[in-house]
Amino acid sequence: MDSELLKKIIDSVEDTKTAPVGQTRQQGCNITEFVGSGMGDTVGLVIANLDYHLHEKMKLDPKFRSIGIVSSRTGGAPHVMSADEAVKATNTEIVSVEFCRDTKGGAGHGSTIIFASEDVSDSRRAVEILLTNLERNFGDVYGCDAGHIELHYTARASYALNKAFSAPIGKAFGITVGAPAAVGLLMADVAMKTANVDIVTYASPAVGTCFSNEIIITFSGDSGAVRQSVLAARDVGLGVLRGMGQDPQSLTKPNL
Repeated sequence: MDSELLKKIIDSVEDTKTAPVGQTRQQGCNITEFVGSGMGDTVGLVIANLDYHLHEKMKLDPKFRSIGIVSSRTGGAPHVMSADEAVKATNTEIVSVEFCRDTKGGAGHGSTIIFASEDVSDSRRAVEILLTNLERNFGDVYGCDAGHIELHYTARASYALNKAFSAPIGKAFGITVGAPAAVGLLMADVAMKTANVDIVTYASPAVGTCFSNEIIITFSGDSGAVRQSVLAARDVGLGVLRGMGQDPQSLTKPNL
């Protein structure tokens, strides 16, 4: 994550803070499908009645007519965490979570998340909730010129985390991410050794990621143990980046 990219992300946070929920500077957008935007160059859209042929190609359940779509240039796990809150609060299903090699040239991912619902109002509300939660979930992403780390924790995983990371629904769940990948591997090792947690997924530059320069693990277990492992991984990840002569900063405000 270079200094120019970090500045762009922080600038986008400031834009989001000064605008109403679901809106940023694109307040003049008169496209019906436009819901709003957020940090990480994120856009939220809704389609009230998806074209039949697209519906078929996307293999959606016939009962769903409407979809909500969120795509970002920067951020993967913060968006999934936000989507998890959205699906808990609305009558929608997560039908797709995809990560892409992006971050506008940085070390990580961009993402696309699709909600589906029978009523368009549910899809719209899910997108609004996701956008609202982004700033909070970017709080435990720390960036600097040399790389970045991410930490995410929830006491109760739901369907978005299950779709993206095979999280056991209803259980405490943690995610650690480190870039360059060596940082992520050390964070993973520390997380697994710190408390009694069960690893769920492991992803590296060539396996499980879109060739991002990251190592990512997810794990579940007792709420206290998962949180303890996430915090231990954070401390060692920040320590390594600082050892590289960097000053990693939260992109918004830390939660953990």
